[in-house]
Amino acid sequence: MIFDPLQAVTGDDWLQTRQGRRLYLRQEKLILDLVAPVAGESVLDVGCGSGNTLRMFGRKKCLLTGMDPSAAALESARRNLGASCELVLGNAADIPFSDNEFDVVTLTGGLQGSANPQKALAEAVRVSRNRVFVGFLNRYSSAGTGQAVRNFFGFPAASNLRFFSIGEMQTLIHKTMSGAQIQWGSVMCLPGPAVALLSSLEDLFPMRNNPLGAFVGMVFSVNYTYRTVQHPVLNSFKLKARERAAAPEAVRDMLREGKP
Repeated sequence: MIFDPLQAVTGDDWLQTRQGRRLYLRQEKLILDLVAPVAGESVLDVGCGSGNTLRMFGRKKCLLTGMDPSAAALESARRNLGASCELVLGNAADIPFSDNEFDVVTLTGGLQGSANPQKALAEAVRVSRNRVFVGFLNRYSSAGTGQAVRNFFGFPAASNLRFFSIGEMQTLIHKTMSGAQIQWGSVMCLPGPAVALLSSLEDLFPMRNNPLGAFVGMVFSVNYTYRTVQHPVLNSFKLKARERAAAPEAVRDMLREGKP
């Protein structure tokens, strides 16, 4: 089963419930609050699933690219996002894009099913030129055991999901980028049975620096000292990319704008 936390959270039946919609909006608020997207920024979602994370950034007028190892997931994302998003088949451990190509890279599903989360995180850092967001399921949340969290998100007991503690993820990030300044928060702090009755209490929990939530988000800035262009032949055309944009991205922008 493809891991897509937001896909699980936004199932039609779940969203029809008051508590489901409330908690989904809470999760969306955490992601957007941490990333603080700016209109016109390019965003790559690694492990995009059905495209729910990308849809958040689309509402903020960002330029969208999604990548997933599942063709079926990409078809679902295509139906949800239409022509506004470029969708690419690929693996989190070997992202098929140039260094420093995107303003923002998000990993909301790319780490959970990865056999090598350190490599996946390193690849996300490589293709980002500004910041990376990581979303994951909290091993020690107050929402309950791992199985309780699986049930909460609608995943079967046999689903191969990777849980992380907050400390483990911080260590992974610092191994990838020494000295990274991490901002983080979490949502969905109530146990599953309590959500149906007490969903309004979720709003009383602070999001920033809260270790209790089932879903944790972390964001950090990417600082690089050099960049590479993997297709130097494009340089001969003297493409006028936006400031900080690599040549491959300039071509992508021209296609989006319908230029020859």
